[in-house]
Amino acid sequence: MTLVANPLSPADRAHLLADLGALLHRRLRRAPRRTPPTPEDAVVRALCHDMRSPLASLESLLAALGRPGLPAAEVLDLARAQAAHLSSMLRTAAATGGAPPRHTDRRLGDVVRTAVAGSGLPAGQLAVEVRGCAGDVRVGDARVQRILTNLLENAHRHGDGAPVRLLVRCRPGWVDLALTQAVARPERVVGHLRTDVPPADLTGLGLWSVQRQARELGGRVVWDDDGAALTLTVQLPDR
Repeated sequence: MTLVANPLSPADRAHLLADLGALLHRRLRRAPRRTPPTPEDAVVRALCHDMRSPLASLESLLAALGRPGLPAAEVLDLARAQAAHLSSMLRTAAATGGAPPRHTDRRLGDVVRTAVAGSGLPAGQLAVEVRGCAGDVRVGDARVQRILTNLLENAHRHGDGAPVRLLVRCRPGWVDLALTQAVARPERVVGHLRTDVPPADLTGLGLWSVQRQARELGGRVVWDDDGAALTLTVQLPDR
């Protein structure tokens, strides 16, 4: 005896597809809805995604130091570069995390200096101007420093060494934090500011955090591309 498959008729195929479609529909209706990721989830996911390559490179470089005949100084420079890259990633994560708002009472000029010192940007690459009354504005929320740190860290990590200008100014009822830099793909930067969904990696996570925290503080982020440089301006209410 030989058993062979019984070929399906066109009507049988139609019934099978209908049954599969109904089953899939029932499964999807029963599936729990995914809630948007929290900032903490986004940071952990991004770090797990991005830290694999630099850590693997750093381990390889450190292992190579023990081999004879290799230029130890060159390998050490590469290891330092990888360590600096990891430090940059951790700065982004620290400024992006979803820690609860913390009340402060500091001058905006002091907040700017702290953010600049912690950004990793070389002094020769950054020009800072605090105009008029802006330096004396009282800052009552730690998220303002996180916004500044994220802006500067993003310019450091993704600006290809292009000069950065940070202008801080005040106007009636508002404070503006404006960062200007020539970037290769301004539309990509703007895309990170327009989305409500955090990216899968650290590329753009800081900018996503900037627009999120600006909204939480009652502000907004606007941008202007004049063809030569992109200016991102965080507008925050002076309360």
